[in-house]
Amino acid sequence: MSAIPQPYLGASANDEDSQETREWLDALSAVIGSEGGDRAHFLLEQLIDHARQAGIDVPFSAKTAYVNTIPTHQEERFPGNIEIEERLRAYMRWNAMAMVVKANRLHPEDGGDLGGHISSFASLATMLGCGFNHFWHGDSEGHGGDLLYIQGHSAPGIYARAFLEGRITEEQLLSFRQEVDGKGLSSYPHPKLMPEFWQFPTVSMGLGPLMAIYQARFLKYLHARGIADTSKRKVWVFLGDGEMDEPESLGAIGLAAREKLDNLIFVVNCNLQRLDGPVRGNGKIIQELEGEFRGSGWNVIKLIWGGYWDPLLARDKDGLLRKVMMDTVDGDYQAMKANDGAFVRKNFFGQHPKLLEMVAKMSDDDIWRLNRGGHDPQKVYAAYHKAVNTVGQPTVMLIKTVKGFGMGKSGEGKNTAHQTKKLTDEDIKSFRDRFNIPVNDQQIADGIPFYKPADDTPEMRYLHERRESLGGYLPKRRPKSDEQLVVPGLDTFKAVLEPTAEGREISTTQAYVRFLTQLLRDKDLGPRTVPILVDEARTFGMEGLFRQIGIYNPDGQKYTPVDKDQVMYYREDKAGQILQEGINEAGGMASWIAAATSYSTNNRVMIPFFVYYSMFGFQRIGDLAWAAGDMQARGFLLGGTSGRTTLNGEGLQHEDGHSHILAGTIPNCISYDPTFAHEVAVIMQHGLKRMVEKQENVYYYITLLNENYPQPGLKPGTEEQIIKGMYLLDEAAKLTPRVNLLGSGTILRESQAAKKLLEDDWGVAANVWSCPSFNELARDGQDAERWSLLHPLEAARVPFVTQQLQPHNGPVIASTDYMKNYAEQIRAFIPKGRTYKVLGTDGFGRSDFRSKLREHFEVNRHYIVVAALKALADEGTVPMAKVAEAIAKYGIKADRINPLYA
Repeated sequence: MSAIPQPYLGASANDEDSQETREWLDALSAVIGSEGGDRAHFLLEQLIDHARQAGIDVPFSAKTAYVNTIPTHQEERFPGNIEIEERLRAYMRWNAMAMVVKANRLHPEDGGDLGGHISSFASLATMLGCGFNHFWHGDSEGHGGDLLYIQGHSAPGIYARAFLEGRITEEQLLSFRQEVDGKGLSSYPHPKLMPEFWQFPTVSMGLGPLMAIYQARFLKYLHARGIADTSKRKVWVFLGDGEMDEPESLGAIGLAAREKLDNLIFVVNCNLQRLDGPVRGNGKIIQELEGEFRGSGWNVIKLIWGGYWDPLLARDKDGLLRKVMMDTVDGDYQAMKANDGAFVRKNFFGQHPKLLEMVAKMSDDDIWRLNRGGHDPQKVYAAYHKAVNTVGQPTVMLIKTVKGFGMGKSGEGKNTAHQTKKLTDEDIKSFRDRFNIPVNDQQIADGIPFYKPADDTPEMRYLHERRESLGGYLPKRRPKSDEQLVVPGLDTFKAVLEPTAEGREISTTQAYVRFLTQLLRDKDLGPRTVPILVDEARTFGMEGLFRQIGIYNPDGQKYTPVDKDQVMYYREDKAGQILQEGINEAGGMASWIAAATSYSTNNRVMIPFFVYYSMFGFQRIGDLAWAAGDMQARGFLLGGTSGRTTLNGEGLQHEDGHSHILAGTIPNCISYDPTFAHEVAVIMQHGLKRMVEKQENVYYYITLLNENYPQPGLKPGTEEQIIKGMYLLDEAAKLTPRVNLLGSGTILRESQAAKKLLEDDWGVAANVWSCPSFNELARDGQDAERWSLLHPLEAARVPFVTQQLQPHNGPVIASTDYMKNYAEQIRAFIPKGRTYKVLGTDGFGRSDFRSKLREHFEVNRHYIVVAALKALADEGTVPMAKVAEAIAKYGIKADRINPLYA
């Protein structure tokens, strides 16, 4: 326990004129009584401003007393049947507990430990029940449905409710966390694993609040642009107080306030505990978060004390109880609930004789019954009601609960509560008795049955009536949109497919912008296109879109931009189409996810294009990219200025040589590193076909270059090969010996230059293969190998790489602007007997001219020639002396340090 506070001296201890103080307070009370709180607030603000102008330092405090924000007399009364709802919660608590405990008693030969969590739902049950019964709308006529970011560890309680509703079977409950056979329930909210149930993945701490803020903003965006009526919809986000330590949890709260997202409600479950111990043992997490959110412009509702405290607070005329409530730290509050009423009497009320006198007629059981706000349905309802009726501000509710509420000695309020997943039969009997579950001892001994009342009982009728009145059951996810949109044919993008004119050079970034511009002209898909930028529009040549389609801003443009006299001035608009996120990759990705899942959340197919420096992509927002895969996102991520040697002047922290490696770790991310404009057009049009017309659950990552060079145009008949990842770009001359040069991105052009050197200097013919996606080639090869392994009596499938290279003799040399691992993935699929050598840009980037960087990383044309000659020498086709001769001819420093370590 912390040190006991000093004896309370009263409000007037340091007051030189208590009579004057009383007059001021009485005057304020009179204003509140006759003219209301708003008038009192105005007068106080005026007084504070006047004092500051007089030079008096009046410190600002965003924190209020450690009591409920809503006074008892202002609480909206609970409209439901509290007794029936309490019984339903009890059944859900029981079934959630039974599901987890049963799962961890199965298959002891496998360790008998599937994990699971009981304590999180135990603390949240009242708050979740209130939402489901009275506030959260399903998707129905006239209402698009509310969006729920459920606290991940409380998933068992959501399953328990769905079981009572008849949406989940007992067989599924018995298969909790046993998903391989296709009938189990996912450990946490995962749309990928339960595509018609969970709306959002939330158990990667901090991502839920970040994504939810941009989701709420995207609802406003859709409404402003006239695409969907989202005016009645709310985004509810359940968080743990420990989760608020994640930077992402608080990282975008300023945006929510700035854009007045009154459709957004955070509910922070303040049970004061992390996984290992108290959140703020020496402090008060509720007070800390109040300051953070109120200071950022949020409406803050604190719900700390339950109704059993109301009589005591009403008798607290001198503020002594409130002072002790404020002075007691969270570590001590945790101890109060980990012990009993006698402990609370001694260590809380015992801090002052007057407080002991206040509870003298209360038994220890009465004191133990003093509840926290999150377990009082009346208080929770009042807080929710105020939140949903707040206009012009997002709301955060800081609601105090007990972790493991109802678990008794097995975990209530204890540091071990989060990890508790195995209970003894005695623990289970205590749980049963506390919540009055009609299950006998023998049934517990026989295996802990689930409990579900008969369909015609008052509880079950009430359960269904409440959801029917709110438009249907939640959580519920739409796997496909009802919309049928048609993607324009490839010929629509003819300007991107054709060769550039003599003397004209463009980059693949410019090709992307041309493709996007053409798409925006399409009458159906144009309005559904969502360009997303992170303050680099001019870097990517996209500033022309500012005036054309505008930047979304809910307040419009209240200022005159400094470049208004220019054609491409910075134009903000209430119905703007561009989402300009500023210097904020995580926010851009969260916006992209909201748009990329709109087919599900809004029944509106949207096509987001998020372009950013590729180096600041997957390695910075990799967790969000993984969540996007879980959420079955559909859209385009564009990694601009990609590769280790293209962004030549920026250096180590800007040069990307590994984003494709990271992209390959996400199963439904389709990634390409195109070299030419026509490849960009073919890939993007095909991606639109898959994601928009066929509604496949994939998303695309395409790297773009800032290097200008002539574009050869599309060779008819290669479209399918481009999509598969490899096609013959330049055929070898009629010479022998021969090699095959593979490449992607900017380094493919080094392979083209190497082809000429091989032919002119060494008499070696070379096929040049463009490989827009080594990742897709690897996946195809692995899939073919797997099929052949499992079908030994049938003809083996041949990987696409093998099919392409088989007719073309000679060793194979692959070169990219990425780490060697990128092209190494296809080694197993090179035709047997061929030498395969890989060049790549392993190591830290640095600043210099492109030619110097390619020399440094040993991926330029000279190194490709040397690698080709060495491969031929290894096969005995040319003498090894030729390799040494080439090294000398091109001035290669053979003994320099490996660039990986340089």
